Amino acid sequence: MIPAMPATTSVSARQASAAALRFGRLAAMGAVAVLILVAGVWASWGTAQHVMLTKGRESGTIEVTRCGEDTCTGPYTPISEGSKARAAVVIEKTVAVRKGETYTVVVKPSSDDVVRAGPAGILYAWVPLGGALLLASVVVAGGLGRTRGAWVMAGAGVALLTAAFVTI
Repeated sequence: MIPAMPATTSVSARQASAAALRFGRLAAMGAVAVLILVAGVWASWGTAQHVMLTKGRESGTIEVTRCGEDTCTGPYTPISEGSKARAAVVIEKTVAVRKGETYTVVVKPSSDDVVRAGPAGILYAWVPLGGALLLASVVVAGGLGRTRGAWVMAGAGVALLTAAFVTI
């Protein structure tokens, strides 16, 4: 031991270091939770913007005639003014897209890619956010110790995923 140093550390120094560690843990876990939620919104917005902000976009229907591994194609019939008929447009193949069915869609600008419109399209677009809410709720409960907030986030995530499943 160094003679100039006291034999025991003071109680206030221990409390200060414990408070600093607690603050660091809360800040780190809060940043992780926010990062997860931002990633969920970012992943969802790529599709959701086309489905939710339909003013000035082409909308119509697609009758799925062929499906590959990742995409399905079919003729596009316009509904909105200014939209033009297309011999083939491409829609992402999901569990909810089946050959022979007709779906209401919105055309992505400057392409022949379409996304589902209406409530089913909106809920399906926000599925990544539902997963992010579930994941972030674990971080909020375990890392931040906020169990009520975590339950609210988990409930919102489950509600979103369930609504998307039921609608599609």
